[in-house]
Amino acid sequence: MSRSLGNVIADSLQLSLGYAERLLKDVPAERFARFAAPGGVVVTSNHPAFVYGHLSLYAPKILQQIGHPAPGVPPDFDLRCSKDAICIDDPDGDLFPGRDEIVTFFLEGHRMVMAALRSTPNEVFERPNPAEGRMKDLFPTIGSVQAFYCGGHMMMHLGQVSAWRRMEGMPAA
Repeated sequence: MSRSLGNVIADSLQLSLGYAERLLKDVPAERFARFAAPGGVVVTSNHPAFVYGHLSLYAPKILQQIGHPAPGVPPDFDLRCSKDAICIDDPDGDLFPGRDEIVTFFLEGHRMVMAALRSTPNEVFERPNPAEGRMKDLFPTIGSVQAFYCGGHMMMHLGQVSAWRRMEGMPAA
């Protein structure tokens, strides 16, 4: 059975998105942008608002790199969630966008990516990665960098949410 590179990458993304949705179960909006505090001890570790906000920034980037229309990034997402941003606790709920806004942008963007990947010809994935430096060294083609964004990168950050859930006293997703 022959499968396109886009389908192979989309299969991994589909698994990642299913996990991302399970991790959101029972996460209250008022804890979404808060550091975990097991036993009353605050742990400075990425909270769900940061993780889902950060990951959501990659859907438009992926779509652009494979030649598909991409949604605009909502205000404050780059400021609060870029690769250079530092996750901060948001006790008053006024620093990060709301849970629904972040989750909607994350899910809608990555569902667009999944469909786009499945319709993108292999030739696109064989093109050079337009990044510079280490990202280009590690992932020399469009296909290799998209496989990373849709698999390893996403699962690494979702693992942070899994750990956050446990620190918050929540069960495995």
